[in-house]
Amino acid sequence: MYKIVIDSCGELPEDLEQDGHFCHVPLELEVDGVRIPDDETFNQKDFLRRVRECIHSPKSSCPSPERYMSAYEGEAENVYVITLSGRLSGSYNSAMLGADLYHEEHQDAKNIHVFNSKSASVGETLIGLKVQECEEAGHSFDEVVKEVEEYISSMNTFFVLETLETLRKAGRLSNLKALVANTLNIKPVMGSDKEGRIQQLGQARGMKKALTKMVEDMLRVTKNCENRVLAISHCNCPERAEYVKGLIEKLAKFKKIVIVNTAGVSTMYANDGGLILAV
Repeated sequence: MYKIVIDSCGELPEDLEQDGHFCHVPLELEVDGVRIPDDETFNQKDFLRRVRECIHSPKSSCPSPERYMSAYEGEAENVYVITLSGRLSGSYNSAMLGADLYHEEHQDAKNIHVFNSKSASVGETLIGLKVQECEEAGHSFDEVVKEVEEYISSMNTFFVLETLETLRKAGRLSNLKALVANTLNIKPVMGSDKEGRIQQLGQARGMKKALTKMVEDMLRVTKNCENRVLAISHCNCPERAEYVKGLIEKLAKFKKIVIVNTAGVSTMYANDGGLILAV
């Protein structure tokens, strides 16, 4: 038996939510002193309203090692853990400490491996799907770990934001730059580097041009599209996600394209209208 534990930045499509092999460990969000768990109670519409009205930058906090440790409990012999990029959150370190605590308190032979996704959102989702694919193919624990780590090293994550306001409030961007970008309708095209840090890849004036550039950037670095699953996560903009899917299908054939709505942590960073693409 196996179990796939994903922190709540990784969105799960409905079929995986119902799959007994998958388990979420929630982060917690905070907006102007109000603490909001990123779990099944998360209300995206209310959260986006709070973010729009907040004075201070919204924040997130990672799950405790004890929370992770309890997620490792159960009958599964092989436990695979997938967390936010270690460059963006303490979730990875917390999951590792949780594994140490588990082994200190239990004498069983459970295998636990924590994957640093070096990504976020649907990047984590894709890693979970890869783990399941390998497990269902009958591979050993060590083989699954090796194959999935290789898969992570081949992945890329991209995103386009409707607004820079959250980045401005978080101090990641000057007030002047945010004002100029918003006034001139400039949309940055962002992505992750191979260590999981966020970098700006380019920019375009207008959302449609930015989305087109994102797709072009993605196809430029993606090989063997027909053998890969591509995932799109949108923040309250399903039509925009379908538009991007249509752009991609005109230019390349993927094994499968998955579309999901952002959960809490991704909603906080993507903000209303943001779109994330992972492959």
